[in-house]
Amino acid sequence: MTRGWQCVIVLREDWGGMRVRVDVSASAPSLRWEDVHGPARAVVYGLLGSQDAGLAKSLHDDGWKGHGLRPLGVTSPQFKGAPRKSGVYTTSPEGSVWFGSPVPEIAAVLVRALASRSEIVWGAARLRVRGFTLDVAEPAAGGDQMVLETATPVIVKRESRYLLPGEPFFEERLLHNLAHKADVLGLPAPSGVRVLEAGPRRRFTVRGAPRIGAQVRVALDADPRLVDALRSWGLGLDTVQGFGWVR
Repeated sequence: MTRGWQCVIVLREDWGGMRVRVDVSASAPSLRWEDVHGPARAVVYGLLGSQDAGLAKSLHDDGWKGHGLRPLGVTSPQFKGAPRKSGVYTTSPEGSVWFGSPVPEIAAVLVRALASRSEIVWGAARLRVRGFTLDVAEPAAGGDQMVLETATPVIVKRESRYLLPGEPFFEERLLHNLAHKADVLGLPAPSGVRVLEAGPRRRFTVRGAPRIGAQVRVALDADPRLVDALRSWGLGLDTVQGFGWVR
């Protein structure tokens, strides 16, 4: 299985990105709230480091090729059919965690690492790996606008303040972040972004500090190659901590 995935990556150097859905079941009926997004960064670097310690250290310390950003995306664990319980992040036997990168070199290392795992330690929980689905993006067709919807909250800041959709400067700062990502990938900057719909305010604690955001559906005026790349990277800040993942 691993060899097949690596061949796809080698043959598709002009792709728009790679996404891997890892199907999991949790060892506990719920996750601690600090473990919803808190462990994501360590999990990603641990996976990369298990296959390429130099790449993991370089990304962690310096970002990607002289840019401070890390072209990596991940979700918090998502569970289908989890029972609703007020104030509790419940789990179920049908969970998944998505990982991705728009950079083939990084994506290949992620795939190798994930293919070797029978479980993922996520904070205090152990997620048993039940299977994988590899999703390599086909080039998107051009159009006036592309619509993207996120599965996890988008984090946007201005100065030291978190912004929510509908607040002044939210779209401006989100567009600035997207332009920075386009620059990292050597693609044209997007010309506009507009929030079409937003979910409720969500607050999580990550390494003792708050992260505040909301899920969004946005219309993006951008090169189709950037749109494809964002599907395996995410919108906004802290994508390596599980925020801003595109459905």
